[in-house]
Amino acid sequence: MHEYVLILIVAAGVTYLVTPFVRSLAVATGAFTAVRDRDVHTMPIPRLGGVGIYIGFVAAALVARSLPYLGTLFSTREILGVIAAGGIVCLLGAFDDIRELDWLTKLAGQILAAGLMAYTGVQLLSLPIFGVTVLPVPVLVLFTVFVVIATTNAVNFIDGLDGLAAGIVGIAALAFFIYSYIVSRSFVPANVFSTATFISAALVGCCAGFLPHNFHPARLFMGDAGALTLGLLLSAAMITLTGNVDPGAVTANQVTGAFLPILVPLAVLLLPLLDMVLAVLRRTLAGQRPWHPDAKHLHHRMLRIGHGHRRAVLILYMWAAIVALGSVSFVIWDGWAPLVAVVAAAVVGAVLTLGLPRWRPSERL
Repeated sequence: MHEYVLILIVAAGVTYLVTPFVRSLAVATGAFTAVRDRDVHTMPIPRLGGVGIYIGFVAAALVARSLPYLGTLFSTREILGVIAAGGIVCLLGAFDDIRELDWLTKLAGQILAAGLMAYTGVQLLSLPIFGVTVLPVPVLVLFTVFVVIATTNAVNFIDGLDGLAAGIVGIAALAFFIYSYIVSRSFVPANVFSTATFISAALVGCCAGFLPHNFHPARLFMGDAGALTLGLLLSAAMITLTGNVDPGAVTANQVTGAFLPILVPLAVLLLPLLDMVLAVLRRTLAGQRPWHPDAKHLHHRMLRIGHGHRRAVLILYMWAAIVALGSVSFVIWDGWAPLVAVVAAAVVGAVLTLGLPRWRPSERL
């Protein structure tokens, strides 16, 4: 565990330290987010913060390579493939932050990055659906590409309030780190040092290092460079574990064991995935293109019911933690205790979400 703690600290420290320099670069290149009707900020804010996040992840990988246990992960090309793919989407997002790119170019870049990861071994080898379901390799590669594209765009969709995307991805990565660490102990031979666990730990650190610069009032936005990078890294962690896990080894309960390997990856991303699906349905039914922007995302709705900027973000953090950590609790404990705890937390969350605007309409957070 101490190697993972070191990786988290390195990723957080490097991200935190380089982000001010990235902000200067954003100002110098004119990478600003203009004020639009759907936005909640009132003045142009520099973006490009994802470059700092990516540098933090690369720094963590360089340190991990020299460690006695995590260093063994570099005997394969998986992590190098993730670094290369992350570089592609980060560079693509940076170009978009400086000069707007069309949706087709961004989609092509995401497919290229996902294909590169699959080529280096980061791909689904099976689907843990009621056992281990092995499909033809081309089909699994297509599933891999789909997961990467869905995750990157889900993170991009929810990046609408200061600190929201970085915080939710950090919570998701933390939950998946716990899940991956526990599941990795069931490997034969037992080994808690896996690619998925390393990526999750580094991702938690990157988000923690970036948040001080990005929480309201933000001095820098992550931009597409950050949203695409965070989404790709999170998808890489999920793919490397989900496609290699034996459902029977997840928990002693056969029923929960059959569902958890596919439920946990979905649960840790539930909030951004839900926001993306609702947006696509909403825009399609309205006769608009799915990627046409609007001001009806989950965070916009939180503001409309009376939450201020910071409190809306904190409430969404709470829901992300309830779902993500709640799903992981089923791996840690058997019986009814996890279900009771999740339901109780959800009730408290609903009360706070709906009640706080009436109890405390003037937010001071």
